[in-house]
Amino acid sequence: MDEIIAEGKTAKQLRKEKEDRIHKTIRLEIPDRVPIICGMGYFPGKNVGVPSSAAYYDYDTWYDAYKTTLRDFQADLIYPQMPSPGKAMEILALKTMRWPGYGVDEYKGHQSIEIEAMSGDEWDEYLEDTANYMLRKFIPRVSDKLAGLAKLPDLSGMMGGMSAQMLGMAFADPDVSSAIDTLREYGIEARKFMDKQMKFSQMMQDMGHPTYFQGAAMPPYDMISHSLRGMQGTMIDLYRYPDKILEAIDKILKQALSRPMPPPSENGYTRLFMTNTRGSDNFISNKLFEKFYWPSFKKVIETMIERGGTMCVFFEGDFTKKLEYLLELPKGKMIVRLDSTDIYRAKEILKDHLCIQGNVPSSLLQAGTVDDVKEYCKKLIDDIGKDGGFILSPRSSTDEVDPRNLKAMIDFTHEYGVYN
Repeated sequence: MDEIIAEGKTAKQLRKEKEDRIHKTIRLEIPDRVPIICGMGYFPGKNVGVPSSAAYYDYDTWYDAYKTTLRDFQADLIYPQMPSPGKAMEILALKTMRWPGYGVDEYKGHQSIEIEAMSGDEWDEYLEDTANYMLRKFIPRVSDKLAGLAKLPDLSGMMGGMSAQMLGMAFADPDVSSAIDTLREYGIEARKFMDKQMKFSQMMQDMGHPTYFQGAAMPPYDMISHSLRGMQGTMIDLYRYPDKILEAIDKILKQALSRPMPPPSENGYTRLFMTNTRGSDNFISNKLFEKFYWPSFKKVIETMIERGGTMCVFFEGDFTKKLEYLLELPKGKMIVRLDSTDIYRAKEILKDHLCIQGNVPSSLLQAGTVDDVKEYCKKLIDDIGKDGGFILSPRSSTDEVDPRNLKAMIDFTHEYGVYN
């Protein structure tokens, strides 16, 4: 029998109550109160006074920090900073990632670093044989320890019984062998951490916190702009190689749609995470957005919804000039999480069509007073939460916020955000 853990309810009952509240709001129905979604990130470290690096190198300390924090910060959905295998990640030494205790101050958050690992004159190679290109060109450039993979033979030209001999000769090369050893060492070390990550997830479940996402589905354009060419390279290629960009978007889209849906939560919900970063007003005009971004972005969302998923899309930056595009998406089937977008304009446009999530400034939570936070949340609840369809949350990171302010945001919404 499940143990009673809070409010006279078991963890299972709390998880169901929270998920049902969230999805009732997404369907544009009126829940019992305004739901709260809160990314926790590295905040539990700040809350209990331990470094963020514990997430990578001191599992027990990170586990305890989260367990202590989650007792007092009762949002409906929590987005955690999962414990990660720092020692394994050091083995790969990727140029695209730095984290607390490895290239970043141990009390700060991690950093994603864009490098131009693909050049603009390599589009044909990528499009003709993506797997071959990624293995022999792209991956060797993201880590010096994997540079030896560039010496592998052209895999697309291998056939017949000689293929094994060709690979054998390649593997005997010291540089290739070193790269393969690096991958093996990483895998062995990372596998040791899987049980700890599962234990961490189970702890959250046992405390009544549903798993936030069951999977992810990313915009094809962002896959190019973030991972392949970088922002600068992609912006140049929009004019130099527009047809190649569109062909790559179609290829990535087909790959994304071919993947099976993840299993639903225990209560039958399938939430899929997505960020819309390079589609913001800060990075792309509406004219270019319509040609390069919107068609594939829309297709991913529509397809995932048709398959029973609920898209939880974080529109990073300012999306104010593009809000009307979202009226083309299925009604009451997704979350529109807003960062610096004008949330009042969003309410005006998306009212009765899509659920809005946002957008308490992280700066307010970091440097404001408790009364400032309550006043801001009251205005959001009164204006944006009127008639439902609103989930309150911070705009972005909570890593550096004042614990008193974050607790005030959550507790005030519990008390004031009740629908009569």
